[in-house]
Amino acid sequence: MRETYQKQLGNLHTELIRMGALCEDAIADAIKALVTGDAGLREKVWELEREIDLKEREIESFSVHLLLREQPVAGDLRRITAAQRMITDMERIGDQAADIAELSRFIADTEIIKGIPMAEMAAAAAKMLTDSVDAFVAADLEKAYSVIAYDKVVDEYFVKVKDRLISLVTKNSEYSEACIDLLMIAKYLERIGDHAQNIAEWVEYYITGKRGK
Repeated sequence: MRETYQKQLGNLHTELIRMGALCEDAIADAIKALVTGDAGLREKVWELEREIDLKEREIESFSVHLLLREQPVAGDLRRITAAQRMITDMERIGDQAADIAELSRFIADTEIIKGIPMAEMAAAAAKMLTDSVDAFVAADLEKAYSVIAYDKVVDEYFVKVKDRLISLVTKNSEYSEACIDLLMIAKYLERIGDHAQNIAEWVEYYITGKRGK
């Protein structure tokens, strides 16, 4: 019976990794759609967002099943509880990637994005997500803390993007609407970083029983 239970916990980890991978793909494709104007990529992001929603429901159902059947205590209870909180943040990451894809429809002139570190900001936010899920699977507290600290890198990118957009509008007012949309996209990326930080804090809770240093 214990061997079956451990296998089920391993399955929970596997499904979390799959959900995280879907979120990473959604972020990457949303930014590619922004940079290239590729309508097909936007459609792919919206499909990924639907897959992420489905995966959240699957993991939630599986977690409730584990809680009711196995009645875990201590660390295992925290692990399953943390997983339930993590998937909520991942679902919101999927929503924000879809919002980025939606806004990319209104950036007609993709040349405006040159010189704006949007792709770098997206990569930094995606790294936080990947590392936070890895920290959960490996029960790696130091890695979770490194994700929490790395949030400042995403915040710094947001400031750089904002400053660059202000400079663009100052030089050419015809870019005003596009810059507003790009600033909102940067804000979504900042929120993705915040959700990844939340996931890392749930990893901390799973390992230590406390959340927040």
